[in-house]
Amino acid sequence: MSGIFTYWPNRITAIRFVGSLLLFVLFSLSWPEPMETTRWLMQLCFWLFLLTALTDFLDGYLARRGNVVTAFGRIADPFVDKVLVLGTMIFLAVLPWSRPWFPAWIVVVVLAREFLVTGLRGYVESLGREFPADWFGKMKMVVQCTAIAMVLGYFAFPWPEVLADLLDKAAHVCVWGTLITSVGSGTSYVFKMRNILAQEAR
Repeated sequence: MSGIFTYWPNRITAIRFVGSLLLFVLFSLSWPEPMETTRWLMQLCFWLFLLTALTDFLDGYLARRGNVVTAFGRIADPFVDKVLVLGTMIFLAVLPWSRPWFPAWIVVVVLAREFLVTGLRGYVESLGREFPADWFGKMKMVVQCTAIAMVLGYFAFPWPEVLADLLDKAAHVCVWGTLITSVGSGTSYVFKMRNILAQEAR
C-alpha cells in the first residue's frame, strides 16, 4: 500500500477523502443548533467543501502532467468525488436550514443516475471496452459543486439583502441545473451504452 502513496495525485485523493469525512462531521455538529450560533461552522464547511472540491482538478492535473495513471487513482478519484458531492447533498436534503434548496427527490434522482452510470461502466469495462467520462458528465460535476457552494455560502456569510436575494435565486437555479445535467448526462451514457452493445452484436 505504501507504494500507492508515493505519487502526489494519490496522496491528494486520500486527503480529499479525509476532508469529505471531516465535512460530514461538521454538518452533524451544526444540525441541532440555530443558525445564528453555528455561522462559524457553516463558514468552515463552506471553505472545506470548496478546498476539497477544487483539489480534484489539482490531482487530475498532476496525474496528467506526470503521466501517473494507477489502478488506485482510476478507482479512488471518482469514488471520492461521489462521496463528497452525494454525501453533502444528502446532508443538505435533511438539514432543516437547507432542505428548501435541496429537495430530497432531486437528490434521489442524482443518486439513481450515479448508480446507473456505475453499473453501465462496470458492464462495458467487463467487455474489455473503455467507458470514460464525457464532457456532459464533467459539466454535471461542476454544476453540482457550484450549487452546493452557493447554498453553503448563502448561510455561511452575512450578505446584504440585495446580494442575499440574488444568491438565493442563483442557488435555486443551480440546484435545478444539477437535476437537468444529471438526467442529461445519464441519458447520454445510456445512448453510448446502446451504441457499444450494437457494435458487440455485429
